[in-house]
Amino acid sequence: MTQRILVIGAGFAGTWSALASARLLDMAGRTDVEIVLVAPEPHLHIRPRLYEKNPGGMKAPLKQLFDTVGVQFIQGRVAHIDVEHKMVTIADLDAETPHGAISYDRLVLAAGSRLFSPPIPGIQEHAFNVDQIADAVKLEAHLDGLASRPATVSRNTVVVAGAGFTGIETAAEMPSRLREILGENADVRVIMVERNDAIGPDLGPGPRPVITQALQELGVTWKLGSGVANIDANGVTLENGERIDADTVIWTAGARANTLTAQIPAERDAFGRLHVDANLKVIGLDAVYATGDCARATTTDGGDKPTMMACQHAISLGRSAGHNVAADLIGEAPIPYNQPKYVTCLDLGPWGAVYTEGWDRQVVLQGAQGKKLKTEINTQWIYPPSNATRAQALASADPRQAVVA
Repeated sequence: MTQRILVIGAGFAGTWSALASARLLDMAGRTDVEIVLVAPEPHLHIRPRLYEKNPGGMKAPLKQLFDTVGVQFIQGRVAHIDVEHKMVTIADLDAETPHGAISYDRLVLAAGSRLFSPPIPGIQEHAFNVDQIADAVKLEAHLDGLASRPATVSRNTVVVAGAGFTGIETAAEMPSRLREILGENADVRVIMVERNDAIGPDLGPGPRPVITQALQELGVTWKLGSGVANIDANGVTLENGERIDADTVIWTAGARANTLTAQIPAERDAFGRLHVDANLKVIGLDAVYATGDCARATTTDGGDKPTMMACQHAISLGRSAGHNVAADLIGEAPIPYNQPKYVTCLDLGPWGAVYTEGWDRQVVLQGAQGKKLKTEINTQWIYPPSNATRAQALASADPRQAVVA
């Protein structure tokens, strides 16, 4: 009787989970296990690039790749996961009522994450973001429309809420984007707002001098030590009472795992991620694996360092989860998740980029050299194999490969 591995999500982790499962089943000569992947569409959204221009094109087709390796794709939205009965219900993308169900022998939850929106007045109505393609397209349309507005300080001002990885990359793009739209001589203001007392609080002191130099030379300024308290159609009010008038407010602060993780009866961390063992099986459950932004895993570098909610870890987590869920089902040896090298490559707009290695983020490349590497990462390395043969596609899913992103 055919058994089934069900993967939820076609992001970095889900795509690579499906490919890695197919790889092991092919190596073992097993044709009695099917791999089914459920997602809203057969495209990988290149989320790390959504701060760039033309975000509507930041996706890669997956259907041909899935057909090549034998992964069945079901288009839909997962509405409910029944762990006890090993059953998932699926709804149409624009409907709340489930229309079908599918059983599984092993489940891989790779549904990704969403931008965290705290209960700040006006955040839903007046803030833009670059979390999903539709969000980034909406922001781009808004920016393009600024040229038709009266020339005011508010029109020429962008507030970026959050000075973490996404906030820095977004802010670094904004001065040149605004001048393209408003004219090279436009007096533009890009202001980052960060509740913590330093730019890039999670990036640490290693790359901070490079980051601050780049932002200063680009004309980006920042306000530290006070977060956003209120957002309205004309700007933001900070927690310290300061007012910034701006026609454009971009929220970038924080992410949370997909809410489907709450349907799994297991321990979760503060980000909603499921605690998993070294093989990425959800602790306390026999048939459920979690990966990517849905998993709270630990890397080998630094001992108990938790994985980051970033594509660098999602790709490796996906390959490991896919291999191990198939290994579990057919009685092969697992390969524990192992990501000994941690790197960061932060885009700094026209100034360049900064590339660091290690959890202490020692700067290795910066400026034009860093930008060259970042461009390769963004345009080549993080994309799935396209027009690959079956053998090439399966080989690319080996969980022992290193990932830089």
